[in-house]
Amino acid sequence: MTLPSQVPSPGSAQGGPPPAPARLADIAAQAGVSEATVSRVLNGKAGVSGATRQTVLAALDVLGYDRPVKLRQRSAGLIGLITPELSNPIFPALAQVIEQVLTRHGYTPVLCTQTPGGSTEDELVELLVERGVTGIVFVSGLHADTSADHERYARLAGRGVPFVLIDGFSERIDASFVSPDDGAAMWMALRHLAELGHEKVGLAVGPSRFVPVARKLEGFTAAAQELLGLTEQGAQDLVQHSLFTVEGGHAAGARLLDKGCTAVVCGSDLMAFGVIRAARQRGLSVPGDFSVVGFDDSPLIAFADPPLTTIRKPVEAMGQAAVDALLEEISGTPAHRAEFVFQPELVVRGSTGARPSGAR
Repeated sequence: MTLPSQVPSPGSAQGGPPPAPARLADIAAQAGVSEATVSRVLNGKAGVSGATRQTVLAALDVLGYDRPVKLRQRSAGLIGLITPELSNPIFPALAQVIEQVLTRHGYTPVLCTQTPGGSTEDELVELLVERGVTGIVFVSGLHADTSADHERYARLAGRGVPFVLIDGFSERIDASFVSPDDGAAMWMALRHLAELGHEKVGLAVGPSRFVPVARKLEGFTAAAQELLGLTEQGAQDLVQHSLFTVEGGHAAGARLLDKGCTAVVCGSDLMAFGVIRAARQRGLSVPGDFSVVGFDDSPLIAFADPPLTTIRKPVEAMGQAAVDALLEEISGTPAHRAEFVFQPELVVRGSTGARPSGAR
């Protein structure tokens, strides 16, 4: 059995002879449903749940076939998504979740990234507003920078553009926020390292003006006092601020090694890679001589060498919540002017081990 004629095969619009039409069996296998279910979806018949219908349509997309014309949804509107540069894999991972959720609701996501020397957040906002976006999702933007002018968000609201903010909170901004529990993440990491016998644990994080960094610092200081027996000043002496990059982690890791740390908790997985590099340059093995904990658990982190122990950011839950909050405001429902905080998860892999014998 083959697809209806209005569903062309890949390449049929290229001018050359089209390949054989797709079979219902191929789509059914890709979607994990029966051929009868595929037929009902393609013919627009009832008796199929919304989730199953989306699965079948996604299978069509994956196999490279156009959707039947009658099944193509007209966009409910454009939604802007402004993220930092995509070199940190956690940002494309989060963007993918947000885009998938928006698409399921009929919206067309427009991804805008900030790169050094490129467009600023304000310039990207102006570009999106000029194109008539229905709303905007900000990820780790200026709202997370305590030194930035947050009045820009009041001006945006005054133009009638709904928005939601991810990673970072400010009482000065009247909006919905979505964040991981950065403080709880530090407790998880330090409890794990304390149970492995580590007594001198450092923290490598980004600039202190960012809200997530301040929260990590607060959680780390409190956990180090209770779990490691350090004084508040003693804990703060083991904190190094740098950039959220491999190079930043390398610099912070070198300084923490100089302080005699046997383990380091990092503000991002990229920083953790830099810390591991610093340890190896001194002839130390990870985790035999030195332990490292990352933060984010972005795709492929499990395949690092060694597989990285890290704090998993609840990306899917955060992305879903952000879109839900934005769509509520778009629909006219009064938005929850609050912060939705999601619990992270410690994922133990191969970069942490027992405190080396003889360590001071």
